[in-house]
Amino acid sequence: MDSEIQKKLTLNTYHSSLFLVQTDTTVGFLSKTLDKLYTSKQRDKSKKILQEVDSFHTLTTLTRVPSKYKKLVRNSIKTTFIYPNGDSFRVVDKNSHHYPFISKFKTMYSTSANISGGEFNEEFARSKADIIVEDSFCATTPSKIYKISNHRKIRIR
Repeated sequence: MDSEIQKKLTLNTYHSSLFLVQTDTTVGFLSKTLDKLYTSKQRDKSKKILQEVDSFHTLTTLTRVPSKYKKLVRNSIKTTFIYPNGDSFRVVDKNSHHYPFISKFKTMYSTSANISGGEFNEEFARSKADIIVEDSFCATTPSKIYKISNHRKIRIR
């Protein structure tokens, strides 16, 4: 009985934790809990946060990919798509060093590890994180972002 309770506590701890990770695109905060990300980044709650997913299959359980763009989404690397329902997702490539981490969770909310609108500061990022997954970090270029609908695609970033 004690081991079952301990296992549940551990899972709940990971569910509410803020991870500092070198993602496939840049240094990021990842969490299963949105509030944790908003408060740590001092970000306006009206701004949406993307989700990273481990596979195209997981993505299709969370949103509908317009038929016209299924091949594009499946073959895209380091690209975030905003879907017609307003949610945004990035499928992490299976060859990425970040894939083993995200595959343990299937899906996590992800945002850059900085104050909203600011530059990456490793000291700030380490101070806000509950769990630091990597030893060293390299701030690289963020993912491309496209907004797709049933009829068109618009490049956001």
